[in-house]
Amino acid sequence: MYAILDIETTGGKFNEEGITEIAIYKFDGHQIVDQFISLVNPEREIQPFVVNLTGINSSMLKNAPKFYEVAKRIVEITTDCVLVAHNANFDNRILTTEFRRLGFDFERKTLCTVELSKQLIPGLNSYKLGKLCRSLGIPVSSRHRADGDAIATVQLFKLLLNKDIHKGIVKQSIKTESTRKLTPKLLGFLDELPSNSGLFYIHNSERTILYIGKGKNIKKTANQLFLKTSKKAIFIQKNVVSVSYEETGNDLITQLKFAEEIKTNKPPFNFLTKPKVSAISFSNENLLIIDKGRFIGEKSVILIENNEFKGFCYTDLSYQITNLDVLKTLITPMENSIYNRNIIKKYLQKNNVEKLIRF
Repeated sequence: MYAILDIETTGGKFNEEGITEIAIYKFDGHQIVDQFISLVNPEREIQPFVVNLTGINSSMLKNAPKFYEVAKRIVEITTDCVLVAHNANFDNRILTTEFRRLGFDFERKTLCTVELSKQLIPGLNSYKLGKLCRSLGIPVSSRHRADGDAIATVQLFKLLLNKDIHKGIVKQSIKTESTRKLTPKLLGFLDELPSNSGLFYIHNSERTILYIGKGKNIKKTANQLFLKTSKKAIFIQKNVVSVSYEETGNDLITQLKFAEEIKTNKPPFNFLTKPKVSAISFSNENLLIIDKGRFIGEKSVILIENNEFKGFCYTDLSYQITNLDVLKTLITPMENSIYNRNIIKKYLQKNNVEKLIRF
């Protein structure tokens, strides 16, 4: 679970800043499950340059709650969560300082979307939130206001999760508990898995991915694994401490992600059988394969350029599809292998997709 946040402050000397606005979105890796947004009375003057930047002035905050009045809610919404922010060191330092003034130790794991973006989307001119979102086609409303920046960070984080084929982000958020204590919790979690197309990941106490499963119904396929009595299934059942999942929206993306992530993560209990295939060419050198995404309004996009399979992404804005430069930034790269090309070719022969765009 993640607490994605943004904080606006008064500015001023290091560790003497006060919070003027805070927005926190609790995010389970797939959707927002809770949120908290509030102005905060910092009980100190706001630096003029900050007023100009954010539009927040002292008169707006006169009747706003003081930090001690919202502290309990912040603790509640961030408990058992990894804090995620754009320049997370800053936001975490501000929160830690405010809680220390109340005599409370506030400690949370953190993830920084600046650092993650540099790792997963290298080569961009700027990683400032506004410019980064502009290059990715992510809309930002109310820039330099906590709510606007926090919701933009949510959208950015969704993209980063999709690009993270090594599952480094998910691994950092896994809690390692003893299997005996976890069993009832695990069974409950399996029951809450979605009945949609996608992949699921079995993690052990060292956060290693033991097994990757796929299916048109994640819940059904995962539960079947835990009912099997083979040696492999029994070993997995004894060593699992966490199950994570990713919805894909359609079976073509499921097949491609499954092949790519087994090759990348090398889970010890998966073996990818590669059928014998001959060299495959696409009838059009430049092609976008558009199909349904993970939720209403979202589309999945597969990019084939110069007769090479480049990868896939999700978009919810037509601008992100029609602007090829933006689209290429969103794309999660995949290997232009005969195997992957064969998956696409066979799928298109047997299934209809929403749209094929030749360019």
